[in-house]
Amino acid sequence: MDVTPAVVVAGSVVSFSLVTFVVWGVDKCKAEREAWRIPEKTLLLLAFFGGWPGAWFGAKVFRHKSSKQSFRRKLLAVTALNLVVFGWILWSFR
Repeated sequence: MDVTPAVVVAGSVVSFSLVTFVVWGVDKCKAEREAWRIPEKTLLLLAFFGGWPGAWFGAKVFRHKSSKQSFRRKLLAVTALNLVVFGWILWSFR
């Protein structure tokens, strides 16, 4: 069975989304306890590598990072960049 770029992209999105969703929840728990937090750069990096659906879903479910507009703009930019990169990969290897 050949692994196509579409399968790799889909697998990356699903895997990183699950991880990102869990990390979002962990960061929310830490925020509520005023404990050490996960850096925003880490959250954005997870989103960039395909975890953006998990990030948006985590923001909604956990109500975390949803009112911080500067972070939401960065997440939107990372999501758009991610879609462009993955689109380019799929287009290049069709």
